[in-house]
Amino acid sequence: MEWTKDGFEISTDSSRLQIDAIHSFLSAESYWAGSRSREKTEVAIANSLNFGVYFEGRQIGFARVVSDLATFAYIGDVFVISEFQGRGLGAWLMDVIVSHPDLQGLRRWVLATRDAHGLYEKFEFAGLRHPERWMEKTAPDAY
Repeated sequence: MEWTKDGFEISTDSSRLQIDAIHSFLSAESYWAGSRSREKTEVAIANSLNFGVYFEGRQIGFARVVSDLATFAYIGDVFVISEFQGRGLGAWLMDVIVSHPDLQGLRRWVLATRDAHGLYEKFEFAGLRHPERWMEKTAPDAY
């Protein structure tokens, strides 16, 4: 699927993904995936519904969704490179994701963020309703 707006494109066509650009951002600029290997990123992408953001053929943003397409979705690795921030692209990307036809009717969406709460709150994300029910198992270097 593809969406266009003001010269930008969002596509779920994984063959268009520019893995070098994605891995470069994640390893050098993200706080959550700095130690993730390129191979791990490739596996994560292969097992996700991916959303690439493009300008003039160049990948400038990305997000991926891990979901059973029936009850649950996790949104991860969301970014727009700094050169293109402040143009509403993150909000547009989130709108495309939560409106995707394959992701409708889910009981729960989750994500983790250190600093983008305001963006996600616009799409009805909030703190865990029942944090006492949630548990996690993390790697020592997990964000």
